[in-house]
Amino acid sequence: MKVDDALIEAVAKNARLTLTPDERKRFAREFAEILDAFSHIASAPAADEPSTHPFPIRNITREDEQKPCLSQEDALANTQHKKDGYFKGPRAL
Repeated sequence: MKVDDALIEAVAKNARLTLTPDERKRFAREFAEILDAFSHIASAPAADEPSTHPFPIRNITREDEQKPCLSQEDALANTQHKKDGYFKGPRAL
């Protein structure tokens, strides 16, 4: 891509910048370097499909299986902090 005054003016207008002539020269030089760097990236080999994930996505979830749960007595068996069949916690103010 050729960097000329029209391109610099369009970019400055889109970015809402007011550039002095010295800033335009500097911006043109830096903009050309940036575009050159991107042209090197564009020439890198790539797959036909965009890669949003580096590894294939697999379903890692398991099926839900119904299993028996603890009884209330078993759940409260190992705590000293219980009252009326429930866990007793600190007071909320």
